[in-house]
Amino acid sequence: METKLTIGIADMKFAQNSGTLITYALGSCIGICLYDPAIKLGGLLHIMLPLNMETGRKNPLKYADTGMAEMLRQMEAKGASKARIVAKIAGGAKMFEVTGGALGNIGQRNIESVRVQMKKLGLRIANEDVGGTVARTMSMDVETGAISIKSYGRPEVFL
Repeated sequence: METKLTIGIADMKFAQNSGTLITYALGSCIGICLYDPAIKLGGLLHIMLPLNMETGRKNPLKYADTGMAEMLRQMEAKGASKARIVAKIAGGAKMFEVTGGALGNIGQRNIESVRVQMKKLGLRIANEDVGGTVARTMSMDVETGAISIKSYGRPEVFL
């Protein structure tokens, strides 16, 4: 039987050899998939915000900077090699029109933060489906590393 693991907001899960990792409602949030094809290890992280400025840092998975560092650490602890890891991202949509707010376009800020963190961690983004104004559902087939992006009103995208 196919195992399907659902990743919530500010959540992360891993699977190896088979199964599906899936996250829903990627609006301004970003889904980050890391995959090591040699050992068929996949991870999916659903971040909400670009930087962890929270006192006490209660949930590092909520933020691009601390969440991605933790994800890479756990991937390597499970036997992944940074040199083999394939990274793919989706999300970062502009879901609401915000005028004059200090927040600005949080989706765009998330995209930029994820790109900066990938560079810092020494990872390259192989493919992405980011920006726009639609929410996305992102899923990974752990056996193959294939990523599917579904959004209302547009064709399915494969990364």
